[in-house]
Parts: sequence; structure tokens; C-alpha cells
Amino acid sequence: MGTAIMAPAPVAPTMSSAIQMEKPSTEIYYPERDGKPMADNTRQFRYIVTIHNGIADLFANDPNVFVAGDLLWYPVEGSNTIRAAPDVMVVFGRPPGDRGSYLQWREENIPPQVVFEVLSPANTFAEMHNKLRFYERYGVEEYYLYDPDNGELSGWLRTDRGLEEIPNMEGWVSPRLGIRFALEGRELVLFRPDGSRFESYSEVRAQLNQERQRAEEERQRAERLAARLRALGVDPETV
Repeated sequence: MGTAIMAPAPVAPTMSSAIQMEKPSTEIYYPERDGKPMADNTRQFRYIVTIHNGIADLFANDPNVFVAGDLLWYPVEGSNTIRAAPDVMVVFGRPPGDRGSYLQWREENIPPQVVFEVLSPANTFAEMHNKLRFYERYGVEEYYLYDPDNGELSGWLRTDRGLEEIPNMEGWVSPRLGIRFALEGRELVLFRPDGSRFESYSEVRAQLNQERQRAEEERQRAERLAARLRALGVDPETV
């Protein structure tokens, strides 16, 4: 009769291995959306898009300026509840490009230096006060707030005492952006350093259509002139 082979007894996990198996993941998820709409009405949306596109165009050839609209900004690594989503934010020292959110610790810890907010009727005083305090705490240098319903424009500039309100925004020039602020009636108008104004999408389309129409009229005029020259026996190519 052969010798019986006994199966080895199961080895109980050590305390350290048990803790390792039960240790939950410490990876933190940073949502890319906060569930809130970019804008509450068409007027607010139009201003947000105009400001964003105007600034993006101004720095289109600068590889060290990042411009975003309605992007969640997380300033503190390890916390996914400390966050804000400015209507428009500008970051000097970071390259342009697509991002799902702005995780500051992955961006050389550079905060947005300039932020814009365009009010909607749903915004409350307490909400906007908290945003001001947030921007002050986490390094914003310039903060601009426009209320299109009341035609009110406000701005804050960082000093050694924090963000302090700019006394008069009419004609103010942003130290970082170089753009000039103005109110025409109740409408916010922004001017580039060369004096040209930020245009809305519809204004840009209208200008493009005018240029196309002028180009077509010029083409037709040149064709008529060439036809008259050929009728006179003159080759237009030799003129």
C-alpha cells in the first residue's frame, strides 16, 4: 500500500497581507462636468462666447496662453469638491489645447490669472460673493463680472491685500490681457490693443459675407473688362 499524500493545510493570510487586500483605492475622481448649464439664456451665452473667442483669437499665436470657457478648475490636489468653473478663464504660462478639466497641480501649479463671469438671473449675491472669495484665495489676479440685464460691469485686481475692486471700469485696460473695457449704453464692449473691437459670431459672419460679396463683384468686373478687351482685339493677359 502506497504512502498517502496529504494536501498542505491552507495558510492564513498575515495581518499585513489582509490589510493590503482590504485597503480601498485612494485614487480620486475629478468630474469634468458639474451638472450646470454653460448659460441660462441666449444673451448670457452670446457674451460668454464673444469674450472667449475674442481672447482666444488675441493669443492664437502664443504657445504659452491657455483660454477656456466653462471648464472646471481644481486648485487643490486631493480634493474634488474645491472647484470652480469660470465662464472664461485665461492662464499665462500654460500651452493651449484640449482638457477635460484644469487640474492645477498638473499644470505646474499655475492658477488662472484672469477670469470672467457673466451673470444670469439665476445667480445669487451669496453665490457671486463666494466666487469672489474663491478667486481671491486661489490666486486669480484679475476678475471681471458683467451683468447684461442691468448693464453693470465690475472688476477686481490683486494687490498685496488680495482682490480689490477697481473703482471705475469705463476705459479700464487689463494689465494681463491689454484689452480695454467699455459700456455702450448697457452693452459690454471689449477692444483689442490695436483698437478693434471684439465681435460676436453673427458680426464675424456678416463681415465674412460682405468680403465674399465684394470679392465676387470684383471677379465679375474683371471678367467684363477682359471681355471688352478681347472684343477690341487685345489679349487681356498682355495688358
